[in-house]
Amino acid sequence: QVQLVESGGDLVQPGGSLTLSCVGSGITLDYYGLGWFRQAPGKEREGVSSIHYSDGSLTYADSVKGRFTISKDKAKNTLYLQMNNLKPEDTGVYFCAAGGWGLEWDHYNYFGPGTQVTVSS
Repeated sequence: QVQLVESGGDLVQPGGSLTLSCVGSGITLDYYGLGWFRQAPGKEREGVSSIHYSDGSLTYADSVKGRFTISKDKAKNTLYLQMNNLKPEDTGVYFCAAGGWGLEWDHYNYFGPGTQVTVSS
């Protein structure tokens, strides 16, 4: 059974940093396209970043370019999202996804339950 579990969400001040982790079980993350999504209260779910399954190319939403970095650790079967210079508009529930491509939720097969990130002073 495939399971993805996110961690690392927290309350942080504007300008701060967080690193989100997503551990996979029942799935070898290195074989799949991987992504991060987020959803703020009252807003549409948004694709944040992805790693392409074949060439490892990275994609970022314009809103996070230059501030967020997606990466993975094959040995730990873990996906990461390093978030720097956080802004209040980055607040939301962050989900990891596997088995797809790009920044569209519907392109993925597996999802974690999410972790809350709140950026506020």
